[in-house]
Amino acid sequence: MEIAHIALYAVDLEAVKDFFVRFFGAQAGARYYNKQTGFSSYFLRFGTGTRLEIMTRPSLETHPFQPVCCGYAHMAFSVGSRQRVDELTVALHQAGYQVLSGPRQTGDGYYESCVLGPENNQIEITE
Repeated sequence: MEIAHIALYAVDLEAVKDFFVRFFGAQAGARYYNKQTGFSSYFLRFGTGTRLEIMTRPSLETHPFQPVCCGYAHMAFSVGSRQRVDELTVALHQAGYQVLSGPRQTGDGYYESCVLGPENNQIEITE
């Protein structure tokens, strides 16, 4: 058994798609749009791994950012090396995204950083 995809709602669907394409090499499928409901989505593919579905719909409810709460915590991307973790963290910071932690060696043996992506989604970058 494997995870087929993870889904994430977004207010600005295009900005979230562009973020993952630009910084994480996602390949976006065609935009799906349902005229009756206003629902719209993209499937993003990252290499041969799990896909991310980003979705939007009219009157989407938003919540204030809370770094620790029940439910979705973060998504993690393995980028292959410590150098790439460092480079991507700098690139995201320079593009205006908040670095929440790192890059650093964690107590459980990972080298990682955590950034706050579009719409306050936490993204972990590991080697």
